[in-house]
Amino acid sequence: MKYYLNNPLSNNGISQNIPGVDVIDATKLDYPEFFAELKEDDEVVLIGGDGTINYLINHVDVSGIKNNIYIYGNGTGNDFLNDINEKPGKEIQLNPYLTNLPTAWVNGKAYKYINNMSFGIDGYCCEEADRIKAKKPNKKINYTAIAIKGLLFDFKPRHAWIEVDGKEYEFDNVWLAPAMKGRYCGGGMMLAPGQDRMGDHLTVIVYSCPSKLKSLKNFPRIFEGTHVELTDMTKVITGNKIHVRFSRPCAVQIDGETILNVTEYSAEL
Repeated sequence: MKYYLNNPLSNNGISQNIPGVDVIDATKLDYPEFFAELKEDDEVVLIGGDGTINYLINHVDVSGIKNNIYIYGNGTGNDFLNDINEKPGKEIQLNPYLTNLPTAWVNGKAYKYINNMSFGIDGYCCEEADRIKAKKPNKKINYTAIAIKGLLFDFKPRHAWIEVDGKEYEFDNVWLAPAMKGRYCGGGMMLAPGQDRMGDHLTVIVYSCPSKLKSLKNFPRIFEGTHVELTDMTKVITGNKIHVRFSRPCAVQIDGETILNVTEYSAEL
């Protein structure tokens, strides 16, 4: 039997109807109990986006699941689907991508993630998007506009201390410092164009510059992945054990889920 689990919070709350399919509200399930009761040949389809996958991997031990799991894309960002060169609206098997997942530690709590653990203006964008959704739940979120507003006015770059596999780095005027499992984050930003999600390391991208105008001018290059050519602004570091500390708190986002008032995080693959 194939079970369809719908995340009613994905795609700004706009539900996805699949003809002839009965869906289960994923937010009301006890995931460990649900998967434990599946028969060997049962299959599961998640209807949602990056946050839906993130919910799954943080609510059940996916390494112990033998059933086929699929994602039917219905999110706002779909960074995971972008990364594997797929489009929303069809069932894509998830099982090959649910192994060797990184773990992030934030404020003493551990989180698995499928795409990115992002610190900086990307977290700010998610924080602002959450505020907009709280006031206008059905409003379409323009993350690019939020990022531009943050770059020009609201977000202040931080001083950052970064350690990767025991090697220490220090940067001033840091706008972004994510630990990437995939290439994309933030709904289409190719932050780590050289990252292979099936590889054996994570990629830290440090985007830093003292000039707001220069940072804004080059920000669109992130969507194409060409920002890494700007070696005076972008540092690419790969490794397995990562620790990032900022001089002042800001929001972080893990696969699009926001955590406020964070000064440091760790990630490990």
